[in-house]
Amino acid sequence: MNLRIAGKNDFDRVVEFYKNVIENTENMPEYGRWIYGLHPTDDMIRSYIESSCMYLMENDGRITAAVAVTFSQGEDYHSVKWNTNLDDTDVAVIHLLCVSPREQKQGIAKRVMQEIISIIRAKHKKAIRLDALFCNTPAHRLYKSLGFKKCDVKNWYAKNTGWIDFYLFELVFGENVDCRREVD
Repeated sequence: MNLRIAGKNDFDRVVEFYKNVIENTENMPEYGRWIYGLHPTDDMIRSYIESSCMYLMENDGRITAAVAVTFSQGEDYHSVKWNTNLDDTDVAVIHLLCVSPREQKQGIAKRVMQEIISIIRAKHKKAIRLDALFCNTPAHRLYKSLGFKKCDVKNWYAKNTGWIDFYLFELVFGENVDCRREVD
């Protein structure tokens, strides 16, 4: 199972994949709180696919995992207290990581993240950043196991949750970077 970039012909399959994940993932209301149409949306998925930022892992023609990666960060991350001061174009940001309910708890999310980290490194980015709801403890464990550090907490508004705390994680590449500081 390898990652590939989703094409425009994958749109309907990707939408159905996310809907299935949301409807059938145990504890989705507790951890992820995704509601299709609010987060994620058709427009969001279409935008990621059209900009070649959506990656899929498949097994026997079936999507088993999906993730979006943007190769620069947006303004919404400017107010975060990151461990490193980097230009937007030095950073990649991970969005919408999920695994099919049938394949969860088998290490697939970790394998996807490891491949994404390799892809981002090959593009010579200096860091990877992402956010996760404060209550998404399985995601926190995954990111920390891969070396990400929690840098900040932000109370942001999302259509699917209202005002809620997000944890901001960063993985920095490079030999001379001190990124041991982690927010509790």
